Amino acid sequence: MASTCPTTSRLLQLPAAVRRVALCQTLTPTVLRASPIATSFGRDSPATTITNTQGRRDYATAQANPPPTRPQTPSSSSVNETEVSHFSALASSWWDPHGSSRLLHLMNPLRHDFIRTCLAREAREPGEKLRYLDIGCGGGIFAESAARMRNSAGVVAVDPTPEVIAVAKQHARQDPTLMEPGNLQYINTAIENLDQHLPDAAARQFDIVTLFEVIEHIQHPAPFLRNCLDSLKPGGWLIGSTIARHPVSWFTTKFMAEDVLGLVPRGTHDWNQYIQPHELRDWARQQPELSTSDGPGWQMQGVIYVPGLGWKQVDGSETIGNYFFGVKKRGLASN
Repeated sequence: MASTCPTTSRLLQLPAAVRRVALCQTLTPTVLRASPIATSFGRDSPATTITNTQGRRDYATAQANPPPTRPQTPSSSSVNETEVSHFSALASSWWDPHGSSRLLHLMNPLRHDFIRTCLAREAREPGEKLRYLDIGCGGGIFAESAARMRNSAGVVAVDPTPEVIAVAKQHARQDPTLMEPGNLQYINTAIENLDQHLPDAAARQFDIVTLFEVIEHIQHPAPFLRNCLDSLKPGGWLIGSTIARHPVSWFTTKFMAEDVLGLVPRGTHDWNQYIQPHELRDWARQQPELSTSDGPGWQMQGVIYVPGLGWKQVDGSETIGNYFFGVKKRGLASN
């Protein structure tokens, strides 16, 4: 038998029968094939991974046969109709804490914790109000909770899926405070079309832009992230969460979460679209207005779901599974 992945066997002590099935599937060429959309964001496959003498993960580049030059994206739209159809089918159960979005409900407190961690690393005026843009808001789990925060100056939440926006609006009507002007606005659109709904350029500038569990559903993340960044005020934070492309994350998020435990509906994730932390940071380094040096302007935190206990912060786990990231736009925050 082929040797097992020691990280997988240590982290996930499962019955022998389950381990055998998982191992066979994890080692198939299908799982470890090169990402077909790698060129849009510099994605690499674990099949091309090498480890240097310092233990850091670097990615091999075939200098003798470089990849052909391709445009970043064949389309100006970040909307994937397959993804829209998938999440449309889940819309009706979005606010069921025991339904298909259960893991999102459980993760929401950690989203706020991570935002507080980012903001705590800089000096801000006491009582300063912040304006949020929540991209890919779904049914509004984070958007509603952000609108209720004492430091909220209002939340604009966007999603291209009409059914989930309808669910979000319907649920928000249950709380009259959310319906007060300026507190929470849902818009059925993609980020690149936001100007059609908010024609005032100043209204399209936000202190915090969030994209939680979104970019792994985007085929061309680099131009999408550029659009997100354009909506961020100087001194503001781009904050999100996604999943690292690693054999362990395939095992936990695809095989276990979707196929074995049924925690997530099948087809929710495409492992090839997961994003390595270093890929995200490489993109950020190419944006001159972002602060990407180790320090207060760049934050990352790995999290792991433990059945029965919920989501837990685990330092160093960002390379093998779910993680939060935050990057600050250079310049002084302004209202």
